[in-house]
Amino acid sequence: MIRLLKIILLSLPFFLNAQNKLDTYKISYNQIVNGKKTDGITEVFFQNQMVFLTKNSDKVQQYIDLANKNNISTIAYEDKIFKKLISFDSLPQPKKENDTKEILGFSCQHVSYSYFSNRIDVWYTEQSKAKATPNANYLPSTNALVLQMVFNGNQTLVANAITKVENYQPFINYDAKSIEVTASEFEEIIINSRFKRLLVFEKEIINFDPKRIVPNEKELTNDQVYHFSNGSVILKKIKVTPELKNSQAIFAKLICKSNGDAYDRTGSVFIVPSKENDSAINLLDAYLYGLNKLPVFTDNKSNKYQGFIKENEYSPAIEIMRFFTPFGVNYFNDKRKINHYNWAKEVVYKEEVTSVIPNDKAEFWIGVFIGNYDKGGHEVSLELDVYPSLDKKEKDFKKYIEPLFSTVNTMEMSGQNYGGLFANDTLKVNFEIKDEVQNLELLYTTTGHGGWDNGDEFVPRMNKVYVDGQEVFKIVPWRTDCGTYRLSNPASGNFADGLSSSDLSRSNWCPGTLTPPYSIPLSNLKKGNHSIEVVIDQGPNEGQSTNHWNVSGVLVGKLIN
Repeated sequence: MIRLLKIILLSLPFFLNAQNKLDTYKISYNQIVNGKKTDGITEVFFQNQMVFLTKNSDKVQQYIDLANKNNISTIAYEDKIFKKLISFDSLPQPKKENDTKEILGFSCQHVSYSYFSNRIDVWYTEQSKAKATPNANYLPSTNALVLQMVFNGNQTLVANAITKVENYQPFINYDAKSIEVTASEFEEIIINSRFKRLLVFEKEIINFDPKRIVPNEKELTNDQVYHFSNGSVILKKIKVTPELKNSQAIFAKLICKSNGDAYDRTGSVFIVPSKENDSAINLLDAYLYGLNKLPVFTDNKSNKYQGFIKENEYSPAIEIMRFFTPFGVNYFNDKRKINHYNWAKEVVYKEEVTSVIPNDKAEFWIGVFIGNYDKGGHEVSLELDVYPSLDKKEKDFKKYIEPLFSTVNTMEMSGQNYGGLFANDTLKVNFEIKDEVQNLELLYTTTGHGGWDNGDEFVPRMNKVYVDGQEVFKIVPWRTDCGTYRLSNPASGNFADGLSSSDLSRSNWCPGTLTPPYSIPLSNLKKGNHSIEVVIDQGPNEGQSTNHWNVSGVLVGKLIN
């Protein structure tokens, strides 16, 4: 008896393998689009009441468990295996049609599905030993082999062969320890797995705090958050990871809410460019040692402005996102309750910043500024969402990024002047292009501020940009959609005419929104010395309310090797 048992146990793998060979089939489908056959082939495998729909290399693995009547999807993410189970009962249900057709010698029944405004026609047989479908959502029965699917009348999958397969080793990447999640959670994991989230700041406070101690330069390290300019600026040094260097697209995502400040404030996300040599200076020097480290621009009225333009060994900030805080979102929500007004809990700003994120440096500083004199200030979180490049040819190119000017006074709380020079002068910068650059363009961001009814915040003003004396761009920057964002502004003032202060049209900005840059193509600009000049029709001041313009300009492109 024991001998017989040993023989059975020793023979069991053989019998299982033999059974696997008998029960393993490959079904191949041609892909037809608008009546034309493509080069694409879809293959699925059937073995022991399991259908395998994906390749081993696919990020998301899909299986159909006919025995247990479940669709199974799995994904490896952050060193874990997550799985989603969908029972057949919750799948779209078929509607029987009256016609039949013959495919690969099988008489096939016809059913149709309606799903997300799409019509899917399916022809299947129950006479085949193989049981499968090329799409897990559409399986008419556990005994069915789908031989043709037509999506919206113009995309077709039709079986061209059913082949018995020997020595097929199914790829199953899940087990009892895999983490089961809901369908919505699984979709979130899929989306998150497609890009790398680089967290820069998490729930950092930007406020006015004169007691903030300026750190020692020698103690500055990576991944540590530092507060400068009396608390109104946060900075962090980050490494240029392979994901950042080889990315196809990068988005900056900023979340902001009030921690006590009730007003609409200018905000800026920016990069402090690396120094080209030991004698160069940048904004970090000024944050550490004071405004006197910055070069001074003097206008026609002898007014002085610190650090506004590129000159000598100094480069201004690379602005990557201009934003404006709402009137007290979150902090004042419960203090200003209005029927049918469901105030936003926070404001999320998101903008593509691919062209202004350096990929030829080992590291750089990234910062956030919000101009305010409030002790509570604002709470912000910032991340860079990095999407990988799928084109190998695009992986190793170097970006050209050259900041030319920025009148966004991120050291306002340390005494840096506003950009009010346009009332009596222009902003002119001399610069040199030292390399051959492809697709050169100027990213020009502009917003007007100051005054009341007749101030530049509320009066349209012409902006013009000249390069080498030639006008290359002109616009009256103006926003008329500010009323869209009223529910982000609980502390906004309401007027007798029914308007809210946050509703008013403005010079290219609204409380609680982004102001994206204008893209000015400069592809004809060659290597050599050039000049750029910004001219703005700035209006006169009203009493103590001064007009000024926050403008920034960054040249971007692709370096030609």
